[in-house]
Amino acid sequence: MEEIYFEDFSKIQILVGTVLEARLNSKAKVPAYILKINFGSYGIKVSSAQITKNYTEMSLIGRQIPCVVNFPIKRIAGIKSEVLVLGVLSNEKDVVLLTPAEKVEDGSLVA
Repeated sequence: MEEIYFEDFSKIQILVGTVLEARLNSKAKVPAYILKINFGSYGIKVSSAQITKNYTEMSLIGRQIPCVVNFPIKRIAGIKSEVLVLGVLSNEKDVVLLTPAEKVEDGSLVA
């Protein structure tokens, strides 16, 4: 694994937001949800997330999740994905979302 410096890591802005909407993206080749996520004063952002194996649309609504918010926008299956949802890649369980242990304000910085 390539070593990086703290200055490299500090460029990544990770904020916590609350999922407002989740729906299946019918255009995606690999099943994915289109998520609308509220980041408080940073606004509402959209993401395409391949997390359909462990989560239903209803189980995602209201869930707080951390996302990288300062990557360039990426067009995925017809959607402008504005943020990268963070999760743990498990050999047994596929992608498992990260989530704060306590409820925090939307837009809180992951430090």
